[in-house]
Amino acid sequence: MSTVAESHSEPTAQTWSAWHIDPRHSLAEFSVRHMMLSKVRGRFTGVSGTIIDAGDDPKSSSVKAAIDVTTLITGDPQRDEHLRSPDFFDVANHPSMTFESRRITGSREHFKVTGDLTIRGQTREITLDVTFNGLGTDPMGRAVAGFTAETQINRKDFGLNWNMALEAGGFLVGDEAKIELEVEAVRADPVPVTSADAQETRDADRD
Repeated sequence: MSTVAESHSEPTAQTWSAWHIDPRHSLAEFSVRHMMLSKVRGRFTGVSGTIIDAGDDPKSSSVKAAIDVTTLITGDPQRDEHLRSPDFFDVANHPSMTFESRRITGSREHFKVTGDLTIRGQTREITLDVTFNGLGTDPMGRAVAGFTAETQINRKDFGLNWNMALEAGGFLVGDEAKIELEVEAVRADPVPVTSADAQETRDADRD
């Protein structure tokens, strides 16, 4: 997929395409320090969304994605229930987290996607460091693209504040969380784009 080359030409319907994230072959993983000694890892399997590849106008490419928080797995059912509780993700009131891109920069193979991440109703700007893993064709003859993305966040920025002080000093749960995503996206029908749509996107980018 194109990602960053500057272009001032008007995009056409033929140069734009939509890629739907395949939840069956995509996941989001996280790791957080436990007792300041080791890392606890978990994953969300309910990843969905749409990538718009702007073709000849790659600076206008975009991503909208969601993660079903109820699909959380860490390998310990008791810990999973605690993470789903109001102490952390509060799944009953916030069953999903979302990401919507604002800008994309970099090369075709390695680029950065900056956008708004919303967890538990709190929205913060983050930047994903993304590697494009290439294109393939699945058994049904559909074009498939693969991506790996990483970022790091402070969980307290999103209202995930629960912790417990340790007798020897420090805290039970670390504040910094590393996030890694493996994404497969399947190409859909071309997205019809008009000159007015293209100008509106450019105007939004300048705001």
